[in-house]
Amino acid sequence: MRKFLVFVAVVLAAATWFVPSHAEEVGRVGVDWVGNDIVIDAIEDPAVAGVTCHVAFFDRSLIDRLQQGNWFEDPSNSSIDCVQTGPIVIGRIALDRDGEEVFQAKRSLILKTLAVNRIYDKDHNALIYLAHTRELNQGSAKMSISVVPLVGTDVTWTEGKPE
Repeated sequence: MRKFLVFVAVVLAAATWFVPSHAEEVGRVGVDWVGNDIVIDAIEDPAVAGVTCHVAFFDRSLIDRLQQGNWFEDPSNSSIDCVQTGPIVIGRIALDRDGEEVFQAKRSLILKTLAVNRIYDKDHNALIYLAHTRELNQGSAKMSISVVPLVGTDVTWTEGKPE
């Protein structure tokens, strides 16, 4: 039995460790006595210098996982806010309506991923960042957006501003 509990603890630790190297944890707030936390990560857009997004998400504790029986999955809830943190320099970005994914992190052992997509709104001269969860068999309706206006700020387009 002890070997099984050690195995479960190792698997849970691996399943909950999902923050890629370009995300930096900047805050962690405990929300209850069993050790559940809300984590805030700072994510810099790899193709847009001068924009930083902060994503908040729920991180389940080992105690909560054992109590609930759903060991390998975190909730889909997340929130995002993006701000200009320096001179904006836009490299090669997708300009279509689908935009492109700029960040992803596992939220379960296999099937669920937290993703951040960037969409360029040419008509309103803004960058839209969408945080959502992608699931294999059923998408989640839980999402959050943040908009970084490009009006009134000096923006450099390395590939030339789209017309």
